[in-house]
Amino acid sequence: MKEAYWKYSLGILIVGLGYLLFCQAQPYMNGILGAFTLYVLLRKPYGWLQCRMNRTCAVWLLTIGVTLFLIVPLTLFTWAIVSQLSGMHLDMASVIGPAEKVIDFIEEKTGFDLLSERSMSFVVTQVSLVGQKVMSGVSDLVVNLFVAILLLFFMLFGGHPMERYVHTLLPFKEKYKREVLEEVDLIVRSNAIGIPLLAIIQGVISLGGYWLCGAPNPVLTALLTGFASIIPLVGTTVVWVPVVAYLMVVGDWVNACVLLVYGTVVIAQSDNLIRLLLQKKMADIHPLITIFGVVAGLPIFGFMGVIFGPLLVSLFLLFLDMYRKEYLLPVEEDEE
Repeated sequence: MKEAYWKYSLGILIVGLGYLLFCQAQPYMNGILGAFTLYVLLRKPYGWLQCRMNRTCAVWLLTIGVTLFLIVPLTLFTWAIVSQLSGMHLDMASVIGPAEKVIDFIEEKTGFDLLSERSMSFVVTQVSLVGQKVMSGVSDLVVNLFVAILLLFFMLFGGHPMERYVHTLLPFKEKYKREVLEEVDLIVRSNAIGIPLLAIIQGVISLGGYWLCGAPNPVLTALLTGFASIIPLVGTTVVWVPVVAYLMVVGDWVNACVLLVYGTVVIAQSDNLIRLLLQKKMADIHPLITIFGVVAGLPIFGFMGVIFGPLLVSLFLLFLDMYRKEYLLPVEEDEE
């Protein structure tokens, strides 16, 4: 009785303290998961470096390299967006005229005045909230980058002992432990490489359409399109559809129709095709696993849900199959 009391009391303490720590770590979850993702990607390079130099030098070399690899592209991306925004020259006269006609049409048909004091107050409030969220997002990004790099340093330094410790904690038979760890490594690695690669390809494909149709600031719009390819279900449509609407508002119906066809046939379909090819090539994951995983993972993990959401779904299916093999199938069938 005393031993059972100690066992269950310790289990309750572990679960309770773990839950409290998880709640407190929520603001830094992207950084923690980012460090884990980087560790999975760098395990083999670290092992290769460790065979050729001192362990401390290998850890510092990889940490400094990752820091530069993360900061330099982010800085260039921010600089590109700022330079594009500062160089924007919209013909406001060509926008205001058609916009006034649209506003008058809406008021005539619905009786709703978009330029009323109440509507304008709502718009100003929403713009202010968006600005606050953007500033909060930038500060969170800086903090989580620091957390990711700091954790990566210590994870690399204690890599193999940490892996052995986690291996002993997994409540599975030895063959299932290998399956779980291989699944985690495969899903994390494929998504961490495939998602940025998909964004780059989508940005390049959309850039051609924007240049062809005379969209405003095609480079900035292509950058946003590549970033939007990460969003599940809607994807790139959140960018090129508003561009089509803008071209219609300014009266450029030919380019609007061309971009609508290009976006529907080329951008949207290439998004689905490239995503399917990358998933099949890297991890042989069913597209539905990725879609449901991202939808479920974003509310839990934030931005890193695009990687760890599909991992959750894949692990659920793997555990389900393990349970089926271990407890539901006859012994003879399981051995076969």
